[in-house]
Amino acid sequence: MRRWILSISLLFLPFTLLAQEQAAPHEYILKNGLKLIVKQDHRAPVVVSQIWYKIGSSYEHSGITGISHVLEHMMFKGTKKHPSGEFSRLISENGGRENAFTGDDYTAYFQQLEKSRLAVSFRLEADRMRNLTLPNDEFLKEVRVVMEERRLRTDDKPKSLTYEQFIAAAYINSPYHNPVIGWMNDLENLEINDLKQWYQMWYAPNNATLIVVGDVEPDKVYRLAKKYFGRLKPSKLTPPKPRLEAEQKGLRRIIVKAPAQLPYLIMGYKVPVLTTSQEEWEPYALDVLAGILDGGASARIAKDLIRDTQIAASAGAGYDMTARLETLFMLDGTPAQSHTIAELEAALRKQIQRLREEPVTPKELARIKAQVVASNTYQLDSVFYQAMQVGTLETVGLDWRLLDEYVDRIHSVTPEQVQAVAKKYLIEDRLTIAELVPLPIETTQRQLAAPAGGGHGH
Repeated sequence: MRRWILSISLLFLPFTLLAQEQAAPHEYILKNGLKLIVKQDHRAPVVVSQIWYKIGSSYEHSGITGISHVLEHMMFKGTKKHPSGEFSRLISENGGRENAFTGDDYTAYFQQLEKSRLAVSFRLEADRMRNLTLPNDEFLKEVRVVMEERRLRTDDKPKSLTYEQFIAAAYINSPYHNPVIGWMNDLENLEINDLKQWYQMWYAPNNATLIVVGDVEPDKVYRLAKKYFGRLKPSKLTPPKPRLEAEQKGLRRIIVKAPAQLPYLIMGYKVPVLTTSQEEWEPYALDVLAGILDGGASARIAKDLIRDTQIAASAGAGYDMTARLETLFMLDGTPAQSHTIAELEAALRKQIQRLREEPVTPKELARIKAQVVASNTYQLDSVFYQAMQVGTLETVGLDWRLLDEYVDRIHSVTPEQVQAVAKKYLIEDRLTIAELVPLPIETTQRQLAAPAGGGHGH
């Protein structure tokens, strides 16, 4: 996890100025259940509109994995009012840009436009929220596109393949076990009726949050939202089953063999997030801990593993407190040419052991807090990431007002709390390790080029 480097003396001035320029968000709820959150930012005559649906890969079950991502593709294939390609053409004609993304816990669509063009975004998004035509021929094309995307981004990328296998080993029954893009066999057997049922259930105003950030007036945005989204009918939602991860009983370790130039190591400890933590301060302490390990050039991993001992060619650590379910505190890296995966693992474990045994010094903690807060603060300079922050929290079931508490929460973290979460969560019984063992690339390519026999693979 890479973070901004900024001294404490420089940190608070820009944060204060940004806070003064931005009014508190306004929240509205339409009669059909759609939540609207409007955040003013008058520094430029632009507006970002994002519609977030509480549906992603963690809502899927075996047999239909990848369906949320495939539906994201199909959302650009048209309605009766706006045939395939019309959505993107109209946004472009109005000088805007648009795209979409699917994650474990959400699917979101966004447009960035000149402020007077917001109605264009609302009109198009409201139409495709409930009126997709979902033609089977387009569906068959897009499934093939997604399968090719999977081949290029996962199957043929050794690090991505290792990460996918690692996640599947770390989680047994958590819905995070499945990849966002889906398993290939499920994609091959997905049908248009699966997609229609998924769309009708989850793409509804009462399962969506509309985020608008920019040079706007909240009440006008609210009236505009009622005009375009207010008549849409809600869906009868069936809440997902809890599907809590079974308690891990010991270290898990897997080996992944794939054509690659370099070995690669991933380590992950199961840790709580804001939605699951019994103690409110623990996720913030884990966030600071990630910064201690990987908070810029002065952080411990960069200093000890890359520059001093030169065990690692690259290495890092990361943690996301805003997941919907229990997540992983991650470490990864590639050993330097004269070192092994075993040496890199031992060095990373030594860093974790040090955090468990020794409290962080006040000086180091102050520096890391400044970097963690700076990374968060400078996201406020972008209207897009302001909307991202609000949308992420709302969609995983958290209150967007937690954003206002973040700085104070980080500053209240103590050395004892950092040591406490290290002792409690960064232990072997919560640890999963994956190692990529490189296979010769040339040999594998020759095998793939050979005439196919009776086997079948991807």
